[in-house]
Amino acid sequence: MTNLSDRIVFITGASSGIGEATARKFALQGARVILVARRKDRLERLTRELTAPTLALPLDVRHQDEVNAAVAGLPAEWQEIDILVNAAGLARGLWKLYEGQIDGWDEMIDTNIKGLLYVSRAVVPGMVTRGRGHIINLGSIAGHELYPGGNVYCATKFAVNALTKGLLMDLVDTPIRVSSIDPGLVETEYSQVRFYGDRERARKVYEGLQPLTGNDIADAIVWVASRPPHVQVAQMVIFPAAQGSAMVVHRHTK
Repeated sequence: MTNLSDRIVFITGASSGIGEATARKFALQGARVILVARRKDRLERLTRELTAPTLALPLDVRHQDEVNAAVAGLPAEWQEIDILVNAAGLARGLWKLYEGQIDGWDEMIDTNIKGLLYVSRAVVPGMVTRGRGHIINLGSIAGHELYPGGNVYCATKFAVNALTKGLLMDLVDTPIRVSSIDPGLVETEYSQVRFYGDRERARKVYEGLQPLTGNDIADAIVWVASRPPHVQVAQMVIFPAAQGSAMVVHRHTK
């Protein structure tokens, strides 16, 4: 088992959901955590709550210039990033492709694919130079299976799957590890975002079953990161007990 104490962990999407839970879990392990997200107020609140050394980095991963400037401008004591967790991502709508909203498509593509690329391009070269590091991407069962209305979102997660596997190949001759954590139903702000704040519609996504939580996925991320250096968990698919595939879910009726 790898000791995570004093490791520098760079987490995108850290202001809520799985990203926030992951920051909390790494902090409990004694890691030093760089919190990356757009919502500065939430990052500042989380920074106050964590007992581990923490650096808040408000930025939008969709903007390459912001990402490059933020990574290049890290204080000297925060520059040697050991673990990168690409957790920033979102879904928008459940539209038929020919009825899709272009701005929603752009948000998903720019965040889920391009944001991951921009951050990885800025952080991974330093890992290669130092000869150590671990990249953990947050995928989804939507990167393995399509479902009705999920066309563009699923396409972005299929892309994450491909990019993760490609990066694993690119780094096979280095000590750097690459992993993907691919959850099924996780109850966070995800569905509220997908349905533009419609809390009732979001609630129904998880109705009649016990979904996963952000903490469940954070536990998996920290476990993967703490494996011995020669162990690489390339991909982990995680479902709640009542889920069998993207579209097979058992819901209890009253």
